[in-house]
Amino acid sequence: MKCPGQDTRYWSADAVFEVKCPQCGNAEEFFKDEPTRRCKKCGEKVVNPNMDFGCAAYCKFAKDCLGDLPPELVAQRKNLLKDRVAIEMKAYFQKDFKRIGHATKVARYAEKMIKEEKGDPAVVLSAAYLHDIGIKEAERKYQSNAAHYQEQEGPSIARNILTNLGADAELIDEVCDIVGHHHHPREQETKNFKVVFDADQIVNLEEKLEDTQLAPDKVSEKINRTFLTATGKQLAEKIFLKHESV
Repeated sequence: MKCPGQDTRYWSADAVFEVKCPQCGNAEEFFKDEPTRRCKKCGEKVVNPNMDFGCAAYCKFAKDCLGDLPPELVAQRKNLLKDRVAIEMKAYFQKDFKRIGHATKVARYAEKMIKEEKGDPAVVLSAAYLHDIGIKEAERKYQSNAAHYQEQEGPSIARNILTNLGADAELIDEVCDIVGHHHHPREQETKNFKVVFDADQIVNLEEKLEDTQLAPDKVSEKINRTFLTATGKQLAEKIFLKHESV
């Protein structure tokens, strides 16, 4: 079956259009399914500005469908994966809005920390969305959501999700490793793990403070004792001790 987006039966009159070469200004005629063309005048490689590369960024059949992907798309591929992971996480938890909300908040805080900590956004955000993905199986098998049961059940589910999305093997392995011990830091940890861990700590503390009052000195002590990154500590202090918006 041919992808409907590339099937000419579904095309309209605007499926053929002209694009100016950024090098010499010569007009090149594009069909909507062409990722790139060589300018007939100067030979410059011209990228189709109107093509929707969204599906190709995560579809494992993208090369078969579109041929060699342009560098612009390859550069986006890993970053766009996180959006698909978020969708799959929500589909997996279905109406469990508490777990969906928790994972989404962890990803939001992780995204704030990535740049300063120089983490890999695709790994960090995929792991943030999937860190608690084993909780349903833990409850089904053991009638418990204890951390070690989550860590035991989570990696295989995360691996299936990422494999079905066509993620790179190296990324899959690292995300599954994080999911498999996200409550229990090792003596030596990667930057990616530390960002996910600290983001989870922030959300866990937020949820705890909704039910329990803690004195500022107790909150400060917990932040200094448990957080692994300087960025995580600063963000937590900003949220819990200075009461400033983030």
